[in-house]
Amino acid sequence: MSNPYSRIFSEPGAKGFSAAAFLGRLPIAMAPIGIVAMLSQTLGEYWLAGAVAATYGLTNAFLSPQISRLVDRFGQSLVAAPATLVSAAGFFLLMLAVDQQWPTWTLFATAVAAATMPSISALVRARWVELFRDRPELTTAFAFESAADELIYIAGASLSVGLAAALFPEAGVLASTLFLVVGGAAFLLQRKTEPRVRPAQMNGPKGSAIRLPAVQIVTLALVFVGAIFATAEVCAIAITKELGQPAAASFVIGVYAVGSFVLGLVLGALSLKTPLQQLLLIAVCVLGITTLPLVVAGSSVTLLAAAVFFSGVAISPTFITAFGLIERLVPESMLTEGVTWVMTGIGIGMALGAFVTGWVVDHFGAQNGFWVSVVAAAATVLTVALGQRTLSGERISTGGSAAVVPAK
Repeated sequence: MSNPYSRIFSEPGAKGFSAAAFLGRLPIAMAPIGIVAMLSQTLGEYWLAGAVAATYGLTNAFLSPQISRLVDRFGQSLVAAPATLVSAAGFFLLMLAVDQQWPTWTLFATAVAAATMPSISALVRARWVELFRDRPELTTAFAFESAADELIYIAGASLSVGLAAALFPEAGVLASTLFLVVGGAAFLLQRKTEPRVRPAQMNGPKGSAIRLPAVQIVTLALVFVGAIFATAEVCAIAITKELGQPAAASFVIGVYAVGSFVLGLVLGALSLKTPLQQLLLIAVCVLGITTLPLVVAGSSVTLLAAAVFFSGVAISPTFITAFGLIERLVPESMLTEGVTWVMTGIGIGMALGAFVTGWVVDHFGAQNGFWVSVVAAAATVLTVALGQRTLSGERISTGGSAAVVPAK
């Protein structure tokens, strides 16, 4: 039996754009925590550090789909290149504002500029679609990218904090910015694999991809999944601190991502015939079931790590099938924007999940924070179950455009 990952990387240009994209999206994990580390060390005010990081995150959540919409209309290099330059300039000005002790408002202004960073995760998935549209290799490619995302979240945050602590406060943000510039340039200069622009036709869908019911359903479901992901991180930190082993939090969080990483790679190697919308429902049901042991797993680090590993196995399968549905249901002229909305949903869910879980932990104890995961998982299952009819539709060509036709 041949290795399916060897097949996808045998395509001309695949290794190059995938490697460049890995570097280019490290800032997804490095930048937010790097901002917090930089500002908390230099100014000593955690509320301000959190506020600036939140400004960056929420602004990026709003701007990324708009940038991706322009990418679908004008092409990756024409739009993403200037957006990357503006973002890099924003990060450099933010570091300068901290170093030179500029007025507080400049921290927020430069964070907004930095938030123009394009969604490299969406851009790289669009390139895989261009190579393997309507072919089984696309599932393998999406599985690889989901696994890569897991590694980025593990390595990126740790690297950013480690650099700031070991070198100087701005080191994490500086490294993140250099990865953005170098990785982004290496990715965008590979023009041969850049997807061609597919203009929307007069009788095709109009406006933003988020207006499509399928995108709304998948994005909402991934908001709840993002909340589950964030809850595991917050609770791991809180519980290990209560157990007197705060350093074990990084181990527990790493185990969570490893479970997802491993099963994601396995799923990508399989050729499953089950419809994607049903696979997504199965994945989120498994996700819901595996959150239940978490509420009673806080008596030891070993038990917590085991429960967290078990609960992480369905994350990557959920991401893989979700992106597969977007590729299948969203018109080709809106693909990058559609993928970006899903990525934005994950980010919003992580932000909201961290906030709600923190409140629950403060008021009801660290162990009870995992009830946020249980509720979010139930909401995910309900969203996907109610959306099965819409998600079972097909994208059809109509006069050169595409539309989603619900199943009857």
